[in-house]
Amino acid sequence: MDSFQRLEALLDSAGGDSIEEAAALLRRFTGRSQEIAAAVDEFMLDFKTLVFVIESGKEGFEKSIRKLARARLSKIKLLIGVPA
Repeated sequence: MDSFQRLEALLDSAGGDSIEEAAALLRRFTGRSQEIAAAVDEFMLDFKTLVFVIESGKEGFEKSIRKLARARLSKIKLLIGVPA
């Protein structure tokens, strides 16, 4: 399973332990450009928000935040040149 497939899986099963794993998977891309680093930061913020929403039981927001995080992940893929 490649990094992006694993990140997709983490989005589906987001939990507290997944934040560190997602950060570790994306860490290797942050030094490539400032634009990629910013995209990674945006994704991580949305991912942390998703985990918070899930853990706090605010299920009404989960779908929209998950969708936003997926869009941010797609942006990273595009910037890196990984086919979607």
